[in-house]
Parts: sequence; C-alpha cells; structure tokens
Amino acid sequence: MGTRTAHQQPATHDWRFAAAPGRLPLIGHAVQMARRPTEFLSSLPAHGDLVELRLGPNRAFLPCHPDLVQQILLNARVYDTGGPVKEKARPILGNGLITSDWADHRRQRRLVQPAFHTARLPAYAEVMQYESEVEARAWEAGRAIDISNTMQALTARVTARALFSTDIAGKAVAEIQHCLPVIVHGAYRQAMDPTGLFAKLPIAANRRFDEALTRMHRLINQIVEDYRRTDDDRGDLLSALLTAEDPETGGRLDDQEVHDQVMTLLLAGIETTASALAWTFHLLGRNPKVEAALHAELDEVLDGRVAGYADIPDLDYSRRVFTESLRLYPPAWLYTRTTTEATELAGRELPPNSDILVSPYVLHHNPALFKDPESFDPDRWLPERTKDVSRGSYLPFGAGSRKCIGDVFGMTEATIALATIASRWRLRPVPNTKVRPRPHMSLSAGPLPMIPSRR
Repeated sequence: MGTRTAHQQPATHDWRFAAAPGRLPLIGHAVQMARRPTEFLSSLPAHGDLVELRLGPNRAFLPCHPDLVQQILLNARVYDTGGPVKEKARPILGNGLITSDWADHRRQRRLVQPAFHTARLPAYAEVMQYESEVEARAWEAGRAIDISNTMQALTARVTARALFSTDIAGKAVAEIQHCLPVIVHGAYRQAMDPTGLFAKLPIAANRRFDEALTRMHRLINQIVEDYRRTDDDRGDLLSALLTAEDPETGGRLDDQEVHDQVMTLLLAGIETTASALAWTFHLLGRNPKVEAALHAELDEVLDGRVAGYADIPDLDYSRRVFTESLRLYPPAWLYTRTTTEATELAGRELPPNSDILVSPYVLHHNPALFKDPESFDPDRWLPERTKDVSRGSYLPFGAGSRKCIGDVFGMTEATIALATIASRWRLRPVPNTKVRPRPHMSLSAGPLPMIPSRR
C-alpha cells in the first residue's frame, strides 16, 4: 500500500471508482481511444469520479471530478508530466516546457517567463494587429476558404514574427506551415498507438513525418546559430530566451535548451490558437444571434478601426465568445501525468508510475458541471453567472505550475484576430459540410470550408 504524502489532505468525499466498460483482450480500450476518443471519454463520468482504462496492457486513470483534477494539477511534484504521450513527444519537442520533469521544469519556467512578461505584450500585439489586418484584407466575398488552414496560416505568421525578427520570420513561415501539420498529426498517431509498432512501419505517412521533423529541427538550429553570431537583442521572444538569466542561479539556457523551447512554442502557439479560432468562427456561423451581438460590440468599440491592444478591455463580449468556444472545443483536450511516488487519489492507492489522463474536454462537457453543456452560450461567462461554474471545471490552459505559459499571449492574439476579422466579415458554413472534432495533439476541426460575405 502507498503512503499518503504529507501535503495531501485526507479524503472527505465519497468517491466513486469504476472500470471503463468495453475493454477488449490485449488492446483494452485502444480502439475506442483511436476511433472516437472525445465521445468515449465523455461517457465515463457517468460511471465514476475516477475511472480506470486499459491502453494495451497498461492501466490509466481518468479523473472525472474537478476536485480530483485540481489535486493532480496543483501537485506537479507527485503528478509529474509523463505517460505515453510524453515519452513519444520527447523526440519531437526535446526537453522543453511540456516534456521536462518537475525539477527541470521549474528552472526552465523561470528562464522562459520573462519572454511572456506583460511589458512585452504591446509589442507582440502590434504583430497580431498587423497580421490580422493583412488576413482580413485578403479575403474575397463569396469565395469559400478553409477557415482551419487560414487560421493556421495567420497564427503561424504571428508566432514566427513574435519569436523571430522580421527578416528571419518571413523566410521561416513557409517552412513552418509546411512541416507543422505533418508533425502534429504524426505525433498524435504515434502517441495513441499502445504497441509502438506504427512508427516503425515503412509507410509514406511515417516518411513524411520524419522528413518534416528533420526540416523543422534544421530550421530552428539555423535560426539559433544566426542569433548567437550577432548577439543582439532584437526585441523578440528568441532574444528573450537567449538573454534570460535564472534569478536563483544566474544560469542561462544552452543552445539545445533554446532549440527545445522554440520547438515547443511553435507547436503549442500555432496549432492551439488556430484550432480555437477556427472553432469560434464555425460556432458564430451557426449561431447568428451570438454573431449579431458580437458585431454590435465591435461596431461600437472599433467603429471601423483595426482592433489593437488598447481595445481589449472594452471587448468584453468578444472575450466571452472566445471563452465559450474554448469550453466547447479546448485545444489542449487531453494530457497525461504520471505518479512519481505512491499516493492516494479518490480513495485509491496508486503505485509509482501510474498513468493519469487529464481531459479538459471531459470536464467542459459534463452536464453536472455546466448546464446544457453542448449549447454555445457566451453569456454563461457573465460575472453574475460565473459563480455557477465550480472551481476547477474550466481548464483550457491547465492549472498549477504547468499552466500554459502563453495563456495571456494566446488570449490577446485570439481577441485581436477575432475582432478584426469579425468586424469586416460574416462567415457561413458551406452547405452540407460535416464537422466533427479531430482529436490530434490539439482538438482540430479538420477542413472547415466557410463562405465570407462583407458586413
């Protein structure tokens, strides 16, 4: 039996524990996770507060109650990043913020945090404002666009220009846009394969994945080498990473650590925000009353101007729209933790190296936590109604010491892009388009054709 760590409180809740139904010999629940993971996982809170799954021969535990999720996320030393997703992400992301162990993560976060200081946000917002306006001017009325690809192109330009100086960013964007989708999709396929055999198959998908990963690593190495040669502060994220000093030790990130952080920020910063924006425009296109309320706010606040950093405090409804979109389709829909020692969760003794699945999507769609959870209702985030949202139920950026370091950056980028585009365009789905969430490394909408019309 495990020993409860000193900082954990005795359980006072009558927790329900259950085994997930539908387990198959040898492969466990791998088929359900591969085919319909969001639907499968969202069905499990009905069975218990903590549910045991099998992924191949390995056990994993899904906490379905927000108090259990908070217990995990706020105790990163005992519930460290780990599990099959982490192990298969290491060759891609290296030892960056997402994949580093507890002690190393603390040091890295101290070094990376200055790059996201609020004092830098106005400069980043100028990039966001410029690229959003460029995107809004490029559309043609009546000509269908794939809003998923379009938003990924936009966030790639924003992230590249925030990370790198203008001259380098322009050259890097095309390579990033080519490689990133291949890497993201390939990484998820490998992470969800309990056998580990898929990655070894000599198939075209694996060759494309290996080539894209090699090209991305080469690009980042070249950029870091260029910055090291000049040793100038160019006012961007990469300069901040290269010059950051640990306030406790005075140490700096070495070239490999900088490389891993850049890779992590590219994958996390582009794919997640792009997916969230695509879902937001999809939801607006299917909810004209919400869209009309958004347009009314934008007309009043912006009056034809491009949205900028100073406008964000006044774009309250825009923020609620995006907040609700993140609830319905959180990009970080699933991540894993592993126990570093014997511990107790929901009254169950867990041995060291137990795998934990944390799913914001499951929490966000639980009718016990959100009334009418499948409806798109931005007003559920009005101050007088947020009191109905229990602590820990809404986690689009995670929580605790591993909470997304770029959460404010992402919200700023999304608000500016949403306001700028929606103030000029109305988007409607192409008739007969079937939309279904695609749970890859982020919760993608897949191809999402929409038709713009001028406002």
